[in-house]
Amino acid sequence: MAAERIDIPRPEYPRPQFVRDAWLNLNGEWEFAFDDSNDGLRLGWYDGRELPRRIIVPFAYQTELSRVNDKSIHECVWYARTFEVRDEWHGQDLLLNFGAVDYSSTVWINGQEVGHNRGGHVPFQFDIAPYVRPGANRLTVRVEDSQDPQQPRGKQSHTGLPHAIDYYCTTGIWQTVWLEPVPSIRIEEIRSITHAQRNIVDLTVFLHAPSASWRIEVEVSEQGRRVAHAEDFTAVATGRLIFSIPYAKLWSPESPHLYDLYIRLYDGEDLLDEVRSYIGLRGIRLLNGQFIVNGTPTYLKMVLDQGYWPDGYLTAPSDEAFQTDIGWIKMFGFNGVRKHQKIEDPRWLYWCDRLGLLVWEEMPNAREWSSQAEELLSAEWRTAVMRDYNHPCIVAWVPVNESMGFPELSQQHAGQYAFIERMVRVTRRLDASRPMVDNDGWEHMDITDVCAIHDYTPTGQELEARYRETVAEGKLPLKVWISDKPLFARGSKYRGQPIVLSEIGGFLAIPGGIPEEKRDMLYQFYGSFKTPEELLEKYRDLMNGIASLKFLAGFCYTQLTDIEQEINGLLTYDRQPKVSAEEIAQIHRELFKMIA
Repeated sequence: MAAERIDIPRPEYPRPQFVRDAWLNLNGEWEFAFDDSNDGLRLGWYDGRELPRRIIVPFAYQTELSRVNDKSIHECVWYARTFEVRDEWHGQDLLLNFGAVDYSSTVWINGQEVGHNRGGHVPFQFDIAPYVRPGANRLTVRVEDSQDPQQPRGKQSHTGLPHAIDYYCTTGIWQTVWLEPVPSIRIEEIRSITHAQRNIVDLTVFLHAPSASWRIEVEVSEQGRRVAHAEDFTAVATGRLIFSIPYAKLWSPESPHLYDLYIRLYDGEDLLDEVRSYIGLRGIRLLNGQFIVNGTPTYLKMVLDQGYWPDGYLTAPSDEAFQTDIGWIKMFGFNGVRKHQKIEDPRWLYWCDRLGLLVWEEMPNAREWSSQAEELLSAEWRTAVMRDYNHPCIVAWVPVNESMGFPELSQQHAGQYAFIERMVRVTRRLDASRPMVDNDGWEHMDITDVCAIHDYTPTGQELEARYRETVAEGKLPLKVWISDKPLFARGSKYRGQPIVLSEIGGFLAIPGGIPEEKRDMLYQFYGSFKTPEELLEKYRDLMNGIASLKFLAGFCYTQLTDIEQEINGLLTYDRQPKVSAEEIAQIHRELFKMIA
């Protein structure tokens, strides 16, 4: 039973890989307050009092869609609203879910503190059943979002102002908030491993239950028709079901086939809980310097996507906005996307699964290093990997980009080097099925699975010259395109991994009426263009250069859309094409037709 109101923003179910029918969407108008003097705790703002402002959740106060639209820095904000619990939900556990709140949160129900969370890009939940009462209940949330550069923040400027590659901040609630009633003994999490070439699924089901005799059942269906069934009798709080799907259709960008899952928990013959999910059977491995998808060498034609919208910033204005962006990516002829410095809304990953797009998932990084910064990054990254593990679209994990937050790697800082290696090890223990990019762009280590190079060399001819020795002898340049950065750090070296130019292009539109000396600093580093025809010509030239580098396993073009001052998208910020999508796709077809 979904939310009854139809005027709320982002009304769709927010967690498509773990669906329950009974839920209540809490998006919409909330009470709101800035607390610049940090007096709210001392004055007891959590006691149920009305807050003075109004805001539209799940949009950050900096955005137009929030109806606050205040671009200034407020490091402490409060939210409140009243809700009622349906009669039939009493007597069950009641989970209050937050998709993401940036950055540190405290939650109260009816003046009683129910929990805390730290981490701005991943979900959290609390069982609030002990705190609710019949009739009206008050929910209050306090959020701290400091400008601390040691906080994982991705592209949010720690000055609060857009500059170079950083943008306005996103403070507070920025993904859906919802309630769901659940039985006290229930399914808590599922984890699927697919063996595509053998048509086998290995499904682990984690229970919120004591170790006892439980029966777990999974039903697999295709367009409403059951194609597989399995059950497990377990004496512990975890079940494992290994089953095959006869004549299974595999998932790929060209044919993104998905199967529906129904997972049920029984105590004897009594059904205790049921959730819905889905799977895609997709194999990914690296061999002979290539990405192998379902046994076939696959050349990565990716585009950089930062997931910002002009009226919602990190929050998409609608579910359709996700579909539109993915549609543009495919129309441009890309088969993949590098989601840059953002853990994206699960609805976006769902549509990548549904529509067929390979994804590199990347953690938003801090900008300064300390032991605390390491702890914050590691904890949030682990949660992100666990949240998104089951998505077939994801084919690589990227915990660090361009040494962000690790500025002394080039000075051979042993501690920073060791931490990134630990991040790789931790991720592999969470997921041994996907490749890892240790530090996207430069300063790689011996253990990276992919040699991902950022290179904004502006012309195909210059690009061919830069990698002439690589083509002839297999020797990569020791330094990357900018700032004398070493490609490998502290004595590490290239060991035959797939090589991807994971940032290229970046052609900036020349802003009309702004003299060269007043343009953003980005114009010092990237190529530029004046007309759509010139952009298309430069894109074709660059792709010619890339196609000549036969050692490459793929590329990633910067970027899908303009964002604030960074006007180097194939689309404008409001998603209007600068060049014909078909002409870009035709370039890809012509130049990479001999490459899978």
